[in-house]
Amino acid sequence: MQKCAIMVLAAAALASPALAQEPGLWGAYNEVFKGAKYIDLSHVITPTIPVWPGFGESTFSQAKAGQNLEGFAAEGDTFTYGKHGFEATAYVLLTDQLGTQLDPPAHWAPEYPGIDEIPATYTLRPLVVIPMQDKVAEDFGYALQVADIEAFEAANGTIPEGSVVFVRSDWSKGWPDSALSTRTPFPGVSLDALKFLHLERHILMHGHEPLDTDTTPTLEGEAWLMHNGYTQAEGVANLDKVPPTGCLVEIGYPKLQGGTGGYARYIAICPSTWTQGISVGEVPDAPLPKSERPLHWDEAAGTRVR
Repeated sequence: MQKCAIMVLAAAALASPALAQEPGLWGAYNEVFKGAKYIDLSHVITPTIPVWPGFGESTFSQAKAGQNLEGFAAEGDTFTYGKHGFEATAYVLLTDQLGTQLDPPAHWAPEYPGIDEIPATYTLRPLVVIPMQDKVAEDFGYALQVADIEAFEAANGTIPEGSVVFVRSDWSKGWPDSALSTRTPFPGVSLDALKFLHLERHILMHGHEPLDTDTTPTLEGEAWLMHNGYTQAEGVANLDKVPPTGCLVEIGYPKLQGGTGGYARYIAICPSTWTQGISVGEVPDAPLPKSERPLHWDEAAGTRVR
């Protein structure tokens, strides 16, 4: 496998005499990460996205005052831009297994960490994307096999220890059609493949586009992962925009106490020469741009839209 281009450049940046006077990692940021290409691998959470039917759908609503606020709002008042100067949203999310996710092992095994106990070292890792979309196009229930991983490595080199491995199936091309959550079988990752990745290649975690790991009666892959202290990503998107090797992945999620699942955001950070994504400075970010169409509450959509 070609070495991770960003990591090699970052090491060079830190060793560069021209950047030697920049504090800590600032030199690496200016030399490598500022010009890198950033690609969002996450879905937007809305009230109608695909979700396992056992959990039910979520509800968004306009936030209301929970008590009387003298001279400002009465209990039960909906906060509005016109009357109060701001608006807020109330979310009724019936599960922490929603949208793009990070599954901590406590999802199945309470003796292992919950989402708030995952270490900060998860933040940034080498990213590997194994494509199997061609096989899925022929068999929608295809599951990644050890042979697929070995073929990938023959072409790209050994998967690095501590990396994140995302499996591309193109299942997410059907998002946000809620029918996706009931379509079976769906593309999966076999138990043998998971064991190979973790026990032979010692990866940090794997991720897949569907909302479950496999379609076996006992969800054997997910059960094995959770009961052995491993995490996984679910509901990943846009893997067709990322090369198989050479990128990093940034992992972000809220620290919900005792959480057994996590609403996550994954961002691929790719070399500046990559054809997809955006770099710092290519789009306005501080301040963010003003829209000609103000955000407003849409009763039919059950959320704010432009």
